Amino acid sequence: MAYAATAGEMNAAVRAAPGVLALQRALVWLVGASGAIVFIEPSPYEIVTLLATVTFFATGLRLRLALMPLVLMLVLLNIGYTISAIPLFEQSEVVSWIATSWYMAVTVVFFAMVTSEDTAARLDMLRRGLVIGAMVASLSAVAGYFHLVPGGDDLLTLYGRARGTFKDPNVLGAFLILPALFSLQSVVSDKFGKALRNVIAFGIMSLAILLAFSRAAWGGLVLTSAFMLALMVLTSRTNAQRSRIIVMAILAAVLGLALIAVLMSFDSTAEMFKQRASFDQSYDEGRFGRFGRHILGAEMALDLPFGIGPLQFHRFFPEDTHNSYLNAFMSGGWLSGICYPALVFTTVIMGVRHIFVPVPWQRAYLAVFSAFVGTVGESFVIDTDHWRHFWMMLGAMWGMIAAAQIYKIRAGDEASSA
Repeated sequence: MAYAATAGEMNAAVRAAPGVLALQRALVWLVGASGAIVFIEPSPYEIVTLLATVTFFATGLRLRLALMPLVLMLVLLNIGYTISAIPLFEQSEVVSWIATSWYMAVTVVFFAMVTSEDTAARLDMLRRGLVIGAMVASLSAVAGYFHLVPGGDDLLTLYGRARGTFKDPNVLGAFLILPALFSLQSVVSDKFGKALRNVIAFGIMSLAILLAFSRAAWGGLVLTSAFMLALMVLTSRTNAQRSRIIVMAILAAVLGLALIAVLMSFDSTAEMFKQRASFDQSYDEGRFGRFGRHILGAEMALDLPFGIGPLQFHRFFPEDTHNSYLNAFMSGGWLSGICYPALVFTTVIMGVRHIFVPVPWQRAYLAVFSAFVGTVGESFVIDTDHWRHFWMMLGAMWGMIAAAQIYKIRAGDEASSA
């Protein structure tokens, strides 16, 4: 596939040999597609990401100065985790948790470096891979829920909820949000044929999210879709574009409600929906419920500079933290507890500042930013700190922001010399 070189894309990656460039883009696609298959350890995602990292470093990859704050915060975050875990190293699960955290940090830097060069083309390949992977996961989840795969109930569902190629229905639902947003963008922006294909893709992903019965994913899909569409309207260059986005968004909402109405005609689905949609779940309420634990855990964190170590919260309370910001304090003490929210919210603030920068990859940027903000909010009620797609989005955000800064400088230089 040929991509035109723009002012912001005239860098080392674009000047690389065509074969090298094609290999790099293919690996980006493969990383995106493999992210949907994570029910085994090590997952294909880990293997492909490692392969891509080695290949990119061998064929040319640069760490830009703009990414150094990201690297520093990631290193400090994981140093905090490692120090707090030292007394617990005899526990293999703790060692594995620390190794995973460092690995996730490496993937963040990798995605940031990759998306800071050849940005538009690589983001397009990442988008394509994510959508393909999401379709595999969604179709598996739907097939498992409706018993279309002989003997697939135990593999593709959990407690009557669709999980597809994931271990946890909640993670399936969260992962599908970004590729669903990519498909929704095509529905409201592209020509009829491509838009129609993406209507089908968006419908299947939305169905899988619904059947995962994750309240956070339900709310995440609705809120991030509305947020992204609002940003698309605000950044559209013509009134015709704005009108189409609004009309198609209304049609998508109507079709979504119709899909829910059809599903509610099935008694088992309606009962599960009613149960999961309730806000009075037993594990949410009471002194030691989800939100009670947040308060008690925060009080503990103030008195423990080194925390209690990874995976230890359940030794003091009935369940895990279900709050990534609190978990950072408990798992890595004050150092990690400060660095984690600093990293996350610095990214959000920088992201807001780049919403209206007219770069060639702006459409992809709006989808990634919307999904990232949704996960940041979800992190207040669930542990997202080891979600692969969360760290992928974080790295991509930094890479796109770094690329946008270069694009603006070069565009300004060209304008002044014209």
